[in-house]
Amino acid sequence: MKVLVGIKRVVDPYVKVRVKADKSGVEKDNVKMSMNPFCEIAVEEAVRLKEAGTADEIIVISVGTKECHEQLRGALSLGADRAIHVNSANDIEPLNVAKLFKALMTREEAQLVILGKQSVDTDNNQVAQMLSALAHCSQGTFISRLEVNASGVEVVREVDGGLETLQLSLPAVVSTDLRLNEPRYASLPNIMKARQKP
Repeated sequence: MKVLVGIKRVVDPYVKVRVKADKSGVEKDNVKMSMNPFCEIAVEEAVRLKEAGTADEIIVISVGTKECHEQLRGALSLGADRAIHVNSANDIEPLNVAKLFKALMTREEAQLVILGKQSVDTDNNQVAQMLSALAHCSQGTFISRLEVNASGVEVVREVDGGLETLQLSLPAVVSTDLRLNEPRYASLPNIMKARQKP
């Protein structure tokens, strides 16, 4: 099974955010950037699927400026096999991100797409739902457990009344919640190996 994982470059959540002087947005110059925390959880879940022998290949995708390469290399050092960077100098709306992901999902023939439920900068929580609608495939949002079985993917998701278990057929799009897993740290040998990955 081929797994696509979307990652986003955001201002590090532990950095104090400053507004630009012209009040047009958040100051990003000379600010520490990192991978969105929900995306880290998505990468970790994909790596766990590969370690369990369920996933054959993990491809991470990021849309943004060339600086996204830093976060893509970080995902490669955590265990992803390949990275795809969609270069864009401008901020892209969630619908356009979903359309890009759909095109890559089709091109790569991916059976599972794992996304963070939201990004800590724009806080939109839209791409997973839009991608599922565009690709006409199953979706499971805010998942706290994922298990691949003969019928597809079983997910447990958090809802207002508690927990809901869903059986999804493949292909499927899922978005991660905080309680899905605890992301690992990249080891030095894996950081060195990531430099050779495409």
